Amino acid sequence: MIADPLHVAILAGGLATRLRPLTQTIPKALIDINGEPFIAHQLRLLKTAGIKKVVICAGYLGQMIQDVVGDGRQFGLEVKFVFDGDRLLGTGGAIKNALPQLGDTFFVLYGDSYLTCDYSAVQQTFEGSGCRALMTVYCNKGAWDTSNVEFGHGRIINYDKKNISPQMHHIDYGLGVFRAVAFSSVPNDDPYDLAELYQELLRSRDLAGYEVAERFYEIGSLQGLEELRRLLSPSPDFLDNSKRDSIPGA
Repeated sequence: MIADPLHVAILAGGLATRLRPLTQTIPKALIDINGEPFIAHQLRLLKTAGIKKVVICAGYLGQMIQDVVGDGRQFGLEVKFVFDGDRLLGTGGAIKNALPQLGDTFFVLYGDSYLTCDYSAVQQTFEGSGCRALMTVYCNKGAWDTSNVEFGHGRIINYDKKNISPQMHHIDYGLGVFRAVAFSSVPNDDPYDLAELYQELLRSRDLAGYEVAERFYEIGSLQGLEELRRLLSPSPDFLDNSKRDSIPGA
């Protein structure tokens, strides 16, 4: 449990084109997972991890998420929403836009990630690093998605989503920690990818790393949806074909 937990920014503004037609009329955060929208599972997990305050960075169909989540009291959290506006700002631009709600230091969580790691240990590692940001990584070895991080001796050596090297056995786990000052180079009100900021911080040796032992779960793909439904299933036969057909978004 975190004694003085940081705010968590959830990036929930993307178009989720990989999941069409499921996301044609609803945002990814509201895809059904065992009878409830994904965001409900994600917020309850954060509550269990000791988190108290969440800022949801919303874009595509974001008002629908706000209608479901409200102020977060039903999940035991304080939840606020910051909307991209007339155009999507990307992962980095959305965080820049939300800085007034986030404080000096905060977690950043991808909106399609369900992460059962020790948030307290991640926060403590960041606070002891002296860096402006920290990326959590997992030794994926290409098992659940393409590995994109070279990690060794407790530090990130290389990170690149486009130029994959044989030395990359780890993957960006989906949880980061940032100081607000790290976003000083990010343009205001313009689209910007968080991956670019991670690379900039790595070049300036201002990016700490934390290796997570638990695998990640995500709803960014149909396979990921199936895996998370199994993980959170109340019964082992949840995914048999007779039941799957009756579940919206399944």
